[in-house]
Amino acid sequence: MSIYVNKANENWIVDKFRNEFYQNTTLSTTKFHRNSKQTWIIAPWTWSKLNKNLLRKQFTVCTVHHIDFEKFDSVTEKNFYELDKFVDLYHTISENSFKDLTKLTNKKIEVIPFWVNQKNFFKIENKDLLINKYNLPKNKFFIGSFQRDTEGHDLISPKLSKGPDILIEYLVQLRKNKSNLHVILSGKRRQYIISKLKENNIPFTYFEMVNQKSLNELYNLIDLYIVSSRVEGGPQSILECAITKTPVISHSVGIAPEILSIESLINDNKILKAKPNLEFAYNNALELTIPQGINRFDKLFNK
Repeated sequence: MSIYVNKANENWIVDKFRNEFYQNTTLSTTKFHRNSKQTWIIAPWTWSKLNKNLLRKQFTVCTVHHIDFEKFDSVTEKNFYELDKFVDLYHTISENSFKDLTKLTNKKIEVIPFWVNQKNFFKIENKDLLINKYNLPKNKFFIGSFQRDTEGHDLISPKLSKGPDILIEYLVQLRKNKSNLHVILSGKRRQYIISKLKENNIPFTYFEMVNQKSLNELYNLIDLYIVSSRVEGGPQSILECAITKTPVISHSVGIAPEILSIESLINDNKILKAKPNLEFAYNNALELTIPQGINRFDKLFNK
């Protein structure tokens, strides 16, 4: 029973998941929708490009990464229920998203976290070597942030679901205790954070787009990663931090409660009380490496 997984064509993490699933699944797959018996809509924002007649005939699984009710307007609602007509089973990656999705549909929902590829993300012991490689200042406390934070329509407004305004507040607080704080940024659309870092005289280094190898190295040289999001699907950065044993603290969003220890969750915006627990996060991430992480999806489609 061949499975077809739709694609985002955005050079984004969903495309990476699609490729890794095709490479590692034990099930029969196809790159052609017309040849499939099951469809996995892993990128629901592109579902309208799929053949509706085929969807009606096939068993269709749709991944809902997260739901931002602040942006759930009448157009979004209409699109959701149009898609809902073709969906047999929903998949989401966290209990947080599951609770939100149950408010919109009565259809069955499976909760399965995405996997993390341990061949791409792993611990590197020689941190000083990495700091030299990227020409970073010595004796600094490096805080990392590798996700976009600015809305695409104007490249000025903060993407509030990602909480960049909250992150700036946290950095200002942390600087009081760590005067040697230095922020490491990566990824596109970081204009909001950069403007606020300059405004608050917080030193930073920005690597706009890095390849897979460099991203793993950046994780390994930072001292702390902060997830300040208000709404999240993953974020995958939590798993990437966990498997590289990068200290990470997070709001209780997305998969954070499933991967991180209680003391690593930021409650009531009390950033100074949250403490990374590397071994706890690492052990949870180990269960989601390849092939174990993909085997969970094989079982889902085998049903």
